[in-house]
Amino acid sequence: MAQANVPFDKRLKRIVRRHDRMARGVVKTVSADGLIVARPRIYTPRFPLKGLVVLIVIGFLFKGFLLSYLGEAGYAERVGALSQGSVMEKAGAWVMQADPATVYLSNVISTVLPK
Repeated sequence: MAQANVPFDKRLKRIVRRHDRMARGVVKTVSADGLIVARPRIYTPRFPLKGLVVLIVIGFLFKGFLLSYLGEAGYAERVGALSQGSVMEKAGAWVMQADPATVYLSNVISTVLPK
């Protein structure tokens, strides 16, 4: 008698698993015979690329503003002092070093904002 329930239990387990996956959404398609079939939507997590780009742009704007405000000598002095510290401070100094984009943004910011 227990043997008779094994196919039923397998089928029931498969149906419950599919139903749980359909909680994230379904994709409905029409098969060749005209039957509408609902299949679970495949979950693919997306990386927030737009947020990363915005964060990088804000970082460059911040560096450009600091370079414009402190001047090249003051900025280089502070980055040099930062590079003499711990490992985290050295990483921050590497990120904060003046690059061509930062210098360009600094020139643009200094023409827009008065000192």
